[in-house]
Amino acid sequence: MKVIAINGSPRKNRNTATLLNKALEGAATQGAETELIHLYDLNFKGCISCFSCKLKNGKSYGKCALKDDLTPILEKIENADAIIFGSPIYLRSVTGTMRSFLERVIFQYLVYDADHSSLFTKKIPTGFIFTMNITKKQMEDSKLENDLKPIETYVERIFGSFEPLYVNDTYQFDDYSKYVATMFDENKKAKARDEQFPKDCEAAFNMGVIFANEIKVNSNK
Repeated sequence: MKVIAINGSPRKNRNTATLLNKALEGAATQGAETELIHLYDLNFKGCISCFSCKLKNGKSYGKCALKDDLTPILEKIENADAIIFGSPIYLRSVTGTMRSFLERVIFQYLVYDADHSSLFTKKIPTGFIFTMNITKKQMEDSKLENDLKPIETYVERIFGSFEPLYVNDTYQFDDYSKYVATMFDENKKAKARDEQFPKDCEAAFNMGVIFANEIKVNSNK
């Protein structure tokens, strides 16, 4: 079984990537083959509205026809048994690079019919780790989850399931004194990093374990 994680952060060793690696570690403990893909290493665009994936009897029906660095990644998605996406929140949404990736992944499988059917050939567990520097209360008060709901809706519709993990109050800088960031209390940030982030890592690890076990159950049906 293959579990793939998609890092939509430009940073390879910080919060989002750390959590994705923890999720893959969890999956690996249950025997899964794992891979972490960094989107910022790739040169690609979002959907270009060529509609080749919608063309009746077309050679690219159900598959993105655009050829670039994302092409082999889309093939890996096709063969994955579980996918875990991860992105920091920029301007109340995922990064632009993750958004472009989701356009390419989702639109190729999305059928223009009354039910918005999916051409993805199986149902697999998917998760999305959202990292952000605001607190849980700030997230809830601002109703940020409503802004992220369309992502949940489309991912679940295409792949069959969706499990979010919201990670709040992340530590952004090694030294806050070097940056103009007076809206944050560095001491409180450090406390969240030391006390809450390990719990978030454990939750990500458990997501990987659960997904791998779900794959096993589904393979035995």
